[in-house]
Amino acid sequence: MKLKKWLGLGVLALAAGVFLTACGQNDSKNTLTVGVMTMTDSDEKRWDKIQELLEKDNIKLKFKQFTDYSQPNKALKNGDIDINAFQHYNFLNNWNKENKADLVTIAETYISPIHLFSGTEAGKAKYTKVSQLPEGAQIAVPNDATNESRALFVLQAAGLIKLNVSGDALATKANITSNPKNLDIKEVDASQTARALSSADAAIVNNSYAVPAKIDYKTSLYEEKVDDSSKQWINVIAGQKDWKKSDKAAAIKKLVKAYHTDAVKKVIKETSDDIDQPVW
Repeated sequence: MKLKKWLGLGVLALAAGVFLTACGQNDSKNTLTVGVMTMTDSDEKRWDKIQELLEKDNIKLKFKQFTDYSQPNKALKNGDIDINAFQHYNFLNNWNKENKADLVTIAETYISPIHLFSGTEAGKAKYTKVSQLPEGAQIAVPNDATNESRALFVLQAAGLIKLNVSGDALATKANITSNPKNLDIKEVDASQTARALSSADAAIVNNSYAVPAKIDYKTSLYEEKVDDSSKQWINVIAGQKDWKKSDKAAAIKKLVKAYHTDAVKKVIKETSDDIDQPVW
């Protein structure tokens, strides 16, 4: 009897151990560590909605926030996080080249279109549409290579200039082949583009500077469209090259499915005041 009793207890203990191990493995597979930059209120609300949608699949999200743009991809490459969501195609492609890495895009999320804002006079917009820009109008654009290129493609899309390069190449003023209005395109530090609105006829200002400068988006003369030239600025969820073979693959796919819902789209548009535009 005693032998049977101990054998029974041994079987139960073994079963409990197997059960706990299985639960531990399952918890590990269903927990995703996501690398992000310091989150804004809009970021927090969209991720809260995604976590809510994933509850039925028992998937939990953990976030590792970074303050340096060079860190999230390093953490992903080293396996410290499972995926990251902070960058656009252009940044990811350049980072891979510079670091001899092979991180990949798992899914597209949204684009934060940049705007051509009207210059101001006495605090009010000078113009209400692109066609009103005069001959020789001064247009301020960021002077760093990446943002200047993006700005020039926006000016092209707005019908103001023509370039001899495609959207996947970096454009400079030297690539302008047509400038019917003889625009005076002035290169300034990206952080100064918002301030330039008081002296220029118009300026291309990144959202990261337009929002804190409290620029009225109603003074936008043109908003960057999602097309072949702007695809490189679409934000993405990135992962390791072989993420589909990892034990987190199923959870990652469910996260993408949850992200790509109308519910999340609504949260993004409402909480960002329509600055961020979902692209799926």
